[in-house]
Amino acid sequence: MSMAPSIETHLGRSGIDFNLIPHPHSANSLQTARLAHVPALQVAKAVMTHDGETYRLCLIPSTHRLVMSWLNEHMHGHFRLVMEQELADLFADCEMGAVPALGQVYGFPVIWDSAFASMDEIFFESGDHENLVRVDQGAFMQLMTGQEQDRISCEADEYEFKSGLVH
Repeated sequence: MSMAPSIETHLGRSGIDFNLIPHPHSANSLQTARLAHVPALQVAKAVMTHDGETYRLCLIPSTHRLVMSWLNEHMHGHFRLVMEQELADLFADCEMGAVPALGQVYGFPVIWDSAFASMDEIFFESGDHENLVRVDQGAFMQLMTGQEQDRISCEADEYEFKSGLVH
């Protein structure tokens, strides 16, 4: 499979510059970064959450963990992680587990971690396990127009000290 049709259409309509970076098949975002030879910190990992009423896509660096208490505090909700089996229905034109950063394309609001605000380039899943989309900071900001931003994650090392707070 290549880029998900919904993502390809959205990127084409947005008029932003992007590159598709092919890489060997990968199983997770850290492996994707290694195989694509890009900085893992700059690979956006999409984590889908639900609070009983609303789905929300959380976008965090692949080197980070989502801190659910921070997300819940910011959103004034009680979010939980969506089970992987449910993702297939939510992202029907994507390979299982290859959730793209552009939740708004599928009708889901996005909250992105403020760590991305200082990055020159951001990479995200194209909807398969063999291609990354590369955008520069300006294009990323354009894609995230209307979406929320806050600190919702921490580095995996920091996670060890915040036991019970993150996923």
